[in-house]
Amino acid sequence: MDRDTGLICDQTIALNGFYAAKHYPGHLRRIRYRDPESGKPLVFLTNQFALPALTICALYRCRWQVELFFKWIKQHLRIKRFYGTSENAVRTQIWIAISVYVLVAIIKKQLRLDASLHTLLQILSLTLFEKLPLQQAVESCDPINKHPIADNQLKLFEF
Repeated sequence: MDRDTGLICDQTIALNGFYAAKHYPGHLRRIRYRDPESGKPLVFLTNQFALPALTICALYRCRWQVELFFKWIKQHLRIKRFYGTSENAVRTQIWIAISVYVLVAIIKKQLRLDASLHTLLQILSLTLFEKLPLQQAVESCDPINKHPIADNQLKLFEF
């Protein structure tokens, strides 16, 4: 095959395990590809024979980007569940969550806050209906300033 494009091989295979062959008796396409960015060899199995091998590799790469996007959403945005099941409802909820995240990032930068975005989002969710300047809310939720150590407090260990 064309190793300049990263394509190593494009094969037609059949599963030969007892249960695998029983459950999927048709042929599959096995494409081996070396990722030009990472240098890692990748193997794709598909039942799509009409598309060129490089197109299938590009589709899987795009699919991986979608997976990474949703992983980022789960880690950074505060979406516990979707309130609607239609495409429009899901898109609207994701766009609202991304907008809130970006607005908080802009506020963090403009106010030069040291707290992480995650911490700021938690503070905002707790103080949503309070009329309190954001600087004051961040300072009042700071665990270091919350419980100052008294000078007369005894120390368990002296170093």
